[in-house]
Amino acid sequence: MSKRNKGVAFPEFLKLPVIRSLLLIIVLVMILTVTLAFYASLNLGWVTLGLIIVIAALTYWIILSMSRAQEESLFEIAEQIETVENEILLQIPLGIIIFHDDGSRIRWMNPYMQRYLMTENLSLDSREVTADVLELYERLAEQPDADNKRIFWNEHYFDVGLITEQNAMYFLDVTRYGEIVTKAEDNRFVIGHILIDNYDETIAGYSDRRKSNIDNYVTKQLSAWGQKHNSFIKRLDDDRFLMLATVGELKQMEKDRFNIVDNIREATSKANFPLTISMGISYQEEINNAPLDDISGLAQSNLDLALSRGGDQVVIKTESQKARYYGGKTNPMEKRTHVRARQIATTISRMIRDNEAIYVMGHDYPDMDAIGASLGIRRIAEMNGKDCKIVINENRINDDISKLLVELRKNPKIANALISPEEAAEEIVPNALLFMVDCHRQSITIAPDLVDRVNGVVIIDHHRKGEEYPDNIILEYIEPYASSACELVTEFFEYQDAEAEPISRIEATAMLAGIIVDSRSFSLRTGSRTFDAASYLKSCGADSILIQEFLKEDLSDYIERSHLIENVQFVGTSVGIAAGEDDVTYPIVTAAQSADELLSMNGISASYVVYLREDGRVGISARSMGNVNVQTVMEALGGGGHLSNAATQLSDVTVSQAVEMLKKALKNLEEEEA
Repeated sequence: MSKRNKGVAFPEFLKLPVIRSLLLIIVLVMILTVTLAFYASLNLGWVTLGLIIVIAALTYWIILSMSRAQEESLFEIAEQIETVENEILLQIPLGIIIFHDDGSRIRWMNPYMQRYLMTENLSLDSREVTADVLELYERLAEQPDADNKRIFWNEHYFDVGLITEQNAMYFLDVTRYGEIVTKAEDNRFVIGHILIDNYDETIAGYSDRRKSNIDNYVTKQLSAWGQKHNSFIKRLDDDRFLMLATVGELKQMEKDRFNIVDNIREATSKANFPLTISMGISYQEEINNAPLDDISGLAQSNLDLALSRGGDQVVIKTESQKARYYGGKTNPMEKRTHVRARQIATTISRMIRDNEAIYVMGHDYPDMDAIGASLGIRRIAEMNGKDCKIVINENRINDDISKLLVELRKNPKIANALISPEEAAEEIVPNALLFMVDCHRQSITIAPDLVDRVNGVVIIDHHRKGEEYPDNIILEYIEPYASSACELVTEFFEYQDAEAEPISRIEATAMLAGIIVDSRSFSLRTGSRTFDAASYLKSCGADSILIQEFLKEDLSDYIERSHLIENVQFVGTSVGIAAGEDDVTYPIVTAAQSADELLSMNGISASYVVYLREDGRVGISARSMGNVNVQTVMEALGGGGHLSNAATQLSDVTVSQAVEMLKKALKNLEEEEA
């Protein structure tokens, strides 16, 4: 505050136009009065003039005194306001922090803020104590027009704002209201559907007493788990339960990573009645208060997704959020039956007859399984009196597929069925049926645009189902228990017209090659149905020698594979990561074979090969013997696959960057598991 002016100052209010006009009139009246007084008498004039001068002087003195008194009063008020302002800064329940101009250090804070930082130094410069505050200041400074931001910090809720001109932040403690909001959010309704995956298969042949003991055990375990989390669990059927909970308890379940799934699997396995459970869970969102019917329906869809991924896991998803997965640590047990295979085969045959045109395609850079399954679908269409076109991009195939195509073109019907994506786009009609084999994600198919242009899509796949799939699906047959898509398609031949022409030798050979490649020569994901399918294909003339010719590799491929393995680095004690160069491309098959070969080394339980693909993206091939879930790692990077065999493709990154992303994903999953 500046000092008071001790000199004579002309009162400010006298400078107002209205006052000036009034004074001018008074002066004119006085002049007129003096003039008339002098006109009447000289003595009267002088007396009148003297009186007017005295009155004017007294008036000016009074006005000046009033002005000075008003100035002193305003000054005292200003000093009092300044004192109150200082006291408010020190006493008001509002945290205030002032930063240096560069925003790198704290310059000052009021005592109220000091309580939360737990320091007596009001000029605190220690970045160690206030790093999170400085980070928040920098974040708010990047959004100067943003509204107040609510944060949870130091066990309190704050509404935080930034005063840019003064480099200051204020913190309003709204813990009481924040806790009310949090409590309301945590009390949102949760619905879960729980299913015993393999109940019928496990209890088949058991006595009624043993069945009762098993039922009691599972019910007791789920009820105890529900009570622990203040949740209601009700048995609806022999193998089905309903769960009602709140979002707050769901958070705790997720924090525990749904250990009930592991506990039931491990305990029942030791007791010689191995059971696994799957859960589909959904809940009300903060901004979308969906009806309970919708939440229950979405929870059921999540359960279906869990089952299509192999069961023994939990899927949590709301209408607008991405799915979260827990469990799925074991290889899926075979649950599909001949009844279901017959139903699917019959439905497919009817669909083929009802649609005008039939197309089939697999994933980009197709392998033997994708081509073999495509050939099988083409043959089934022919058995039902329809032509089927196989969509394949011959500019994006590997050497083994090139060799196969040479043999396929010796068959005129198959040669005419092979078309490019461009040809398919020109001739496709709206009333067409499209089969997607060996994949269910539209983005990784040979021609993603075709999917939206057909009447419907039929998916036949053996990979664990992810969140991405076409909107126009009319039938899906996703069985992660199968070794390959070729195994699934082979079973359909049993239910076709016996009078129809059977599959040819080259078709059987290609399909058997698909089974051999995906099952790693019948060593992984192989069940009795796998051998049944292989036996049928052999009876149709599948040539094992020709398969070996297809799968032979060049010496240069062997050298490339050895070079990749040579660059292996270990993460932890049992995870091997082999990475290529940033500017050297490798074939997909070479990378996959490198991952397989790396897995055969002592001490390696999971292998990852990171390489630059020919399309410019960075690919990662992941393998394990089943004791490590590589699928969840690949899903974290946007990919998918099986528990023991998965992959992903990354765009706009280098190989080195992809390796770091992979290490980060491995670390995050390890921390979550811990």
